[in-house]
Amino acid sequence: MKTALITGATSGIGKATAYKFATEGIRLILCGRRKERLEELKNELGKKTDVHIESFDIRDRKKVMEILTNLPEEFSEIDILINNAGNAHGLEPIHEADIDDFEAMLDINVKGLLYVSKAIMPGMVSKKSGHIINIGSTAGKGVYPNGNVYCASKFAVDAISKAMRIDLNKYGIRVGEVNPGFVETEFSVVRFKGDVEKAKKVYEGFQALKPEDLADILYFIVSRPAHVNIADVLVLPTAQASNYILNRKT
Repeated sequence: MKTALITGATSGIGKATAYKFATEGIRLILCGRRKERLEELKNELGKKTDVHIESFDIRDRKKVMEILTNLPEEFSEIDILINNAGNAHGLEPIHEADIDDFEAMLDINVKGLLYVSKAIMPGMVSKKSGHIINIGSTAGKGVYPNGNVYCASKFAVDAISKAMRIDLNKYGIRVGEVNPGFVETEFSVVRFKGDVEKAKKVYEGFQALKPEDLADILYFIVSRPAHVNIADVLVLPTAQASNYILNRKT
């Protein structure tokens, strides 16, 4: 049985992936900030597979290293790392934006991803086996108006993924990234700081991707034979042609 660690597992793509992996018999380490949600997932998914939960903020470097380098023995050998935790805060031009929003996006999307990877990668290197998938975004492939720092953070994920693949190549470790376009999750509620009505308008007039769509893709990637590495996937809803072109029906 393979063991997968998923960050940002309490909602959206991370949660859907946890369900998909559990159904396919993958042992799970689920990480997130919301402990109650993690406990609910453990109670439900524990009926399908072995589940271990850890509640922490990936921005906390010391906590990340302390927890992830001291996992229970039965969960200590990680085969799959899904670096899913990420966020967007605000949608303003740089000169009008809140600097705290800059900090949050860079700390979570870039530094947090690096902290988690730094904690997990030595074990994969030691056994010369493993699979890392970083969740990027179309925002990491092209900049859009007012996306500035969020786009920069996802461009960084793209660069880190490519660099990881080079660094880890000699150890037989697979590294890939999945870059979704519009996915209907709590993402926009966070971006607009709890304004649910504003968030709903982001997805009006077209069929956005669902978290389950990405979960299916992630399982497909990790279930390929060891000699196959799906390195870079761009996933769009049919209505989306680019960051600029979206076919809304309203």
